[in-house]
Amino acid sequence: MMPNALFLTALFEAAVEAADPMSALRPHVPAPPKGRTVVIGAGKGAAQLASAFETLWEEAGHGPLSGVVVTRYGYATPCKYIEVLEAAHPVPDAAGLRATKALFEAVEDLGPDDLVVALICGGGSSLLPCPPSGLTLADEQGLNEALLASGAPISAMNAIRKHVSGIKGGRLAAAAFPARVVSLVVSDVPGDDPAQVASGPTVPDDVSQATALDLISSHAIDLPDHILRHIASDQARAPASDALEFQKNSVTVIASADLSLKAAAEVAEAAGIPAVILSDAMEGEAREVAKVHAAMARDVIHRARPFTAPVVLLSGGETTVTLRGSGGKGGRNSEFLLSFAKEVDGLSGISAMAADTDGIDGSEDNAGAFADGTSAARMRAAGRDPAADLAANNAYCAFEAVADLYVPGPTGTNVNDFRAILLKP
Repeated sequence: MMPNALFLTALFEAAVEAADPMSALRPHVPAPPKGRTVVIGAGKGAAQLASAFETLWEEAGHGPLSGVVVTRYGYATPCKYIEVLEAAHPVPDAAGLRATKALFEAVEDLGPDDLVVALICGGGSSLLPCPPSGLTLADEQGLNEALLASGAPISAMNAIRKHVSGIKGGRLAAAAFPARVVSLVVSDVPGDDPAQVASGPTVPDDVSQATALDLISSHAIDLPDHILRHIASDQARAPASDALEFQKNSVTVIASADLSLKAAAEVAEAAGIPAVILSDAMEGEAREVAKVHAAMARDVIHRARPFTAPVVLLSGGETTVTLRGSGGKGGRNSEFLLSFAKEVDGLSGISAMAADTDGIDGSEDNAGAFADGTSAARMRAAGRDPAADLAANNAYCAFEAVADLYVPGPTGTNVNDFRAILLKP
């Protein structure tokens, strides 16, 4: 294991623990209603949230509940009363269609005395396909693939997605009316706008169709004409945030990157290493964001600015990867770190980790990886070309060759990317 990997892992684990479903939900369990309580949810941590909610609901002595949540394949956790379904991520599949149907069925025929608790976290956008009339699952799959390959920020992707969906943009909450909907959201988006998490199935926003079309154009996203025509049509218009259906509802962000980074900083400082949180909302191309981090790390080591070593630099947010071909393996965190490793090649005193707090970076089995000033040289010695691997979006293979992948498995939560750069003189 790379030197300092244990210290960096401890910071990651603190960040994840701060977003633990039980801890995050406990202060926000609503009072029981006069009528029924129905739990719905979607995201990579939805099953863990549902299990924790059941426990807290029982501890409080509240009455019966029912419901259904959907999570990614392999992420399910057993629940007593809430049905847990699995579907595909990051590209939707037929199981996701069935899960979407089940969520709508769960909120059918509710009355004003009933309560819907929506447990929403990252990953829900692809887990809840719901093509509008005239479009198909294949259309929604093609849309997701185009968005993922575009390099567009998550806010842009979600603005487009919610105009090509029958569930996103608050439509699921509208279907529950006149029941009250309490949305408890684990944020994985920069800025923690709950309407952006999972494209807001229970949280409306007022992003316009014109804005969605402008984003498609500005990011050069290649979509078929019939999808563009749909986005421009009246059918694509999402319910307004001030609509009657939402007036009794409430929305609370119960966990976020900000809280997790603060928890990691406390662990570092308890170990005698000052910590600086650069930002919890960084966006941009992963390899370019890495260059900025590397430049700052070099300045700290060589010029003692803007901070003095020892120090650990922490950041969060969600970078993007523009695919430059096919066949590469990796995700945005491993791509960030491979670019970072190239920039600090041969330098001492620099160790780094980048990982997704849900435990999975992209489509592989790792959350991220570790790197230091020896990483690029070790990759070359193992027969890899770091520059070629970066060009081919093949960071997973580069770090696999030097045994520096980080594979904790699914964590049960998701507050986006976690980056820690330890600088020691």
